Amino acid sequence: MTIYNIPVTCIADTRDKLGEGCLWDAMGGFLWWLDIIVPSRIHRLHVETGALRTWHFNEMIGAMAKRRDGTLLVGAHRGLNIFDPTTGAMTHWTTLEPHRPFNRGNDGACDAKGRFWFGTMMNNVGESGADLPITDATGALFRIDAHGAATEVASGIGVSNGPCWSPDNRIFYFSDSRAQAIWAYDFDLEAGALSNRRILNDSKDYGYPDGATIDADGCIWSARWEGSCVLRIDPKGRIDRVVPIPAKRPTNVCFGGARLDTLYVTSARLHVPEEELARNPLQGGVFCFNPHVRGFEKPGFAG
Repeated sequence: MTIYNIPVTCIADTRDKLGEGCLWDAMGGFLWWLDIIVPSRIHRLHVETGALRTWHFNEMIGAMAKRRDGTLLVGAHRGLNIFDPTTGAMTHWTTLEPHRPFNRGNDGACDAKGRFWFGTMMNNVGESGADLPITDATGALFRIDAHGAATEVASGIGVSNGPCWSPDNRIFYFSDSRAQAIWAYDFDLEAGALSNRRILNDSKDYGYPDGATIDADGCIWSARWEGSCVLRIDPKGRIDRVVPIPAKRPTNVCFGGARLDTLYVTSARLHVPEEELARNPLQGGVFCFNPHVRGFEKPGFAG
């Protein structure tokens, strides 16, 4: 394991309460990400020019995926929405978990077939962003097909996070932040089926595993909530690199840039102690660094 004290740059000081959901759009040269806490926000940054646009909404949102028509699939508090950046309209598409009214949506990503994998959790955000206790593992993981049909593929999850796939699509990785564990599953791409769940990494030394992505070598980059760092974890679960981030709560990561050789990191500043904000005032912004490895653009949604 190596501590990589490499240059980390804040490219957008958006002061997000709970930044998340970052993805790269190579077609437009945009970095997209969101701020979960209501009034929630979707941000779009043109990386080359620095032009930033932000849209505001009255529902918590947690994850996004591109669609072929230029709109975005948005995982939200109660289900899935469609966001049209040309009009700014957010339209409800399908509801998840009406039988679990105390849950909310959290992280999600598309597989190579364009199915959206979206996890839920017990809602931990109250009025004006107040913390609510997570008292049970009521979360689930859903697979949503192009027509909106949702299949529950896993349950008993505390805080759903970090869905991503090995480069050959044979392994699916998924985190339960509450359990401080990253799991690996055997993955059948054609069927969209999971099997043989096992612990990949359950280190307690670097905070909690949050959002994640895969690099070209098959290693996982894991944002570490409360850990002030991003970890690179190899396919055997060993911590390979630790990259310190000037934010106590890194939340998600994605590869981007023209060569997919920049790692972008979202972060949160909600409830971060004042003394910590004084040390690292850019918390809640988006950071980036050169990971010395290339990654992948996240697949879009098939619908």
